[in-house]
Amino acid sequence: MTHLEEELQKLYLQMIDMANLVTGQISKCLSAMLEADQDLAREVIFNEKRVNAYELKIDKDCENIFTLLNPFAQDMRFVFATLKINSNFERIGDNAEGISHYVLLADKGFDKSLLKFCRFEEMVVTVNEMLSDVTKAYIDKDPKHARRVFQKDSILDEINKAATDLLANYIKENPGNIMQALYLLTIIRKVERVGDHITNIAEEIIFYMEAKVLKHGKKSHFFEEMDKPE
Repeated sequence: MTHLEEELQKLYLQMIDMANLVTGQISKCLSAMLEADQDLAREVIFNEKRVNAYELKIDKDCENIFTLLNPFAQDMRFVFATLKINSNFERIGDNAEGISHYVLLADKGFDKSLLKFCRFEEMVVTVNEMLSDVTKAYIDKDPKHARRVFQKDSILDEINKAATDLLANYIKENPGNIMQALYLLTIIRKVERVGDHITNIAEEIIFYMEAKVLKHGKKSHFFEEMDKPE
């Protein structure tokens, strides 16, 4: 194995660690919210510094590979993609921390009927599935698995779009729960943004594997590909 191959393998393994760490952060912060578990929310906030440390280390390793080892073709795409994937995972971690702060603010927890009304539990399941899909796609170097997240992201978009009107009506009927409704609206926005970062990661995996640039492009044709028999 050449020195370049060794460094690429190390980078690949570090990125998997980063993905698993951030996936855990999102899972914990959303569980903390659903279960009104403030200790778990504090754990997520505390662990954010680990996410930041991973991001800095991976960024530095990518820079060293570019400047010292001169990768080309697919190796170069891999490093470029990993650099961007790393940034998106760090931002997902930021959102996990932000959600956890709102869990602490809503110290008595959220109205269960309100969460159901806004389809928040469906949102939680969807974003966790998307993170699982995109991590598996990176580990297995499987662009087909990466494409699965695009259609799931539309569920997050739909829930987010409906949230403002639903919560406005809830506030009219429950004026004593205004702050809780506003916190929930902010959290829904953050989860939807996590979905956007996950789709960015999926795009980078496809770029690395297939040399296809999807950024700012339409993804509807990928939904059609997903429905084709293998």
